[in-house]
Amino acid sequence: MALPPRKFKEPAPKKEKRESRWKSQAHLAFVRSFHCAWPGCQRAPIEAAHVRNGSGAGMSQKPDDWRAVPLCGRDLDFIGHHQQQHQIGEQSFWRAYQVASGQTVDQLIESLCDASPRRQQIREVRNG
Repeated sequence: MALPPRKFKEPAPKKEKRESRWKSQAHLAFVRSFHCAWPGCQRAPIEAAHVRNGSGAGMSQKPDDWRAVPLCGRDLDFIGHHQQQHQIGEQSFWRAYQVASGQTVDQLIESLCDASPRRQQIREVRNG
């Protein structure tokens, strides 16, 4: 049986990448220096999890590095809070975090930014 002729479409032009994304390996290393943000969690390894809620980043776009928080990653017998955030959805995860910790994820991000070795750069990016 023969296949019908293929349709060839012009590929859609790629969207321009956001030029304004702030990146800092120093800030991410600082974030990873903490235990998991989930109350009572002492698991390792720690990953710098980017929080998309409220970031203005769209699908498949990573937010600025200053919007990263410490969450535990996968180990042999545990999924990890970073993966749980993706599995149940960020809004549900961070609502549960607020109930468990008594603070919002934005308050956590603000505290990390204020203590960061790159706090001055973060202020400039956020205000500029």
